[in-house]
Amino acid sequence: MATADAKPPKSGFLLSGSVLTLLLAAILALCLFAPTEETMGDAQRIVYVHVAVAWLGLLGLLTMAAAGAMYLARRDLSWDQWAQSAAELGWLCCGLTLATGSLWAHEAWGTWWTWDPRLTTAFILWTIYSGYLILRTHLEEPHRRARLAAVLAIVGAIDLPPVVMATRWFRGIHPMSPEMEPSMRLVLLLTVVDLSAVFGILLVRRRAQLRIESLLVLLEQQIHT
Repeated sequence: MATADAKPPKSGFLLSGSVLTLLLAAILALCLFAPTEETMGDAQRIVYVHVAVAWLGLLGLLTMAAAGAMYLARRDLSWDQWAQSAAELGWLCCGLTLATGSLWAHEAWGTWWTWDPRLTTAFILWTIYSGYLILRTHLEEPHRRARLAAVLAIVGAIDLPPVVMATRWFRGIHPMSPEMEPSMRLVLLLTVVDLSAVFGILLVRRRAQLRIESLLVLLEQQIHT
């Protein structure tokens, strides 16, 4: 007979339900409420997801760098856990940015990839994320790993202004901002808000997992000493 302790916590169900509800709301909005664009048709709906995950890719690196700076200031590994959580989610969002951007580019420009300034700086952002995560896997000592990762995150944040301003600073084919009807902008805003909320929920959950992992490692070390 199962005990009460064996039941999953209600907070887990609530968070999972919140994530599913937000994702469903975003999907329904971009599929049913957003009007079909005359030139690109349904392929234009990629833009709603593309813009949202692109924003989260930037937010992830900003969060990672800020958490890294806090670690350097306080030498508290909890900040490093926040940084790692943001890096993992940011890497995923940045990868989705490149993937959805390629899909949109194929429909709009007839090519999967071009070394446009915005695309190039976004790809550099993805390589920064990848290098950060690779660095973490090759370092075992927690504080040394946190220190070097924090420095890389802060230095990597230099790429944020070029990504944001690429279409204004350099000549390229990527539009500065898509032209949209008011209803399209409303759906875009809803998608960005919904996916940002999902990002925040997953960030907190992942950080909680990393904290538990660190406590288990500490407990194991105490048992063996």
